[in-house]
Amino acid sequence: MTESPFLYMKANTKTVLWNDSADPKELKDALTWGIVGATCNPVIALSAIKAEKEHWVSRIKDYAKAHPTATDDQIGWAMVKELSINAAKLLEPEFEKYNGRNGRLSIQTDPRNFRDAKALADQAVEFSTLAKNMIVKIPVTSEAISAFEEATYRGVSINATVSFSVAQTIAVAEAVERGLKRREAEGLDISTMGPVCTIMVGRVDDWVKVSAEKSGVAIDPGIMEWAGVAVFKNAHKIYQERGYRTRLLSAAFRNHMHWSEIIGGDCVISPPYGWQVRINNSGIRPNLNSIEEPVESRILDPMLEKLPEFRKMYEPDGLPIEEFTKLGATLRTLRGFLQSVNDLEALVRDVTVPNPDK
Repeated sequence: MTESPFLYMKANTKTVLWNDSADPKELKDALTWGIVGATCNPVIALSAIKAEKEHWVSRIKDYAKAHPTATDDQIGWAMVKELSINAAKLLEPEFEKYNGRNGRLSIQTDPRNFRDAKALADQAVEFSTLAKNMIVKIPVTSEAISAFEEATYRGVSINATVSFSVAQTIAVAEAVERGLKRREAEGLDISTMGPVCTIMVGRVDDWVKVSAEKSGVAIDPGIMEWAGVAVFKNAHKIYQERGYRTRLLSAAFRNHMHWSEIIGGDCVISPPYGWQVRINNSGIRPNLNSIEEPVESRILDPMLEKLPEFRKMYEPDGLPIEEFTKLGATLRTLRGFLQSVNDLEALVRDVTVPNPDK
């Protein structure tokens, strides 16, 4: 059997693989091809609960009985926590092996708090105590930047999410550096902390295509497949130049380039399980230093010239902090996460208040 492309990458580069799922069955499979971490969000959590619906319906009933005053929303979040704790347990060996830099399970803060930095920081601290190897997601909205510094200062390893632009990644890295320096100044330990900043590369591609369609721009559609890769490569270059202690993470896959074109750096690649299976079956042997290969000018220049939304996401000063929440990709993703929270509550309600007409 041909060696897994991911095991090949792991053996020959600093780039590591996480799994964009907290489903225990998927994690057990993915561990065989070298994952050293996993991520979760409201969409992923809901999917995992639906995949094992019989089990989780039983757990919802048990929890509701033991907590008779809990709201459906509180019960739903209790299930997310339980799911995340179970997944984190599977990653503990990697956590010990990497001294905390990997082997973590990402759990996401409540997206309804995206405008409340204090609530996000406080919940990040709470979630970080659920297991020793938790890493906590906070969205990169305009209002949330201070939460990255505060949560880091309070000892939380953070994973910045809802992030699509070089400007957002810089704001996150600078905030994390401030938090780390505050800890260092007080003699607090940072040796096992492992902050990462996600770029949702596939959602960069999505938004570029939507914006091109809305503005009526005629451009080679193949070029737009490179939008997320170009943003990631530019952010990585800046991170290397400035020596940030945060790693970049590639997520929200739409094509194999979201893996194959960003290999070789001290980065994290986090494909969903389905994409991991596809890549493993592909037999691709990627360029092991593809992260250092610039996007060709024939691809990059038309996007910079014709697509203002891409330029906002690509240039380091293309998006001021006060515009982070207004970016179309941010709004689309927040709406999806918020809908998943509503859908989870509705799923719980169908258990706690069964429909008598069915």
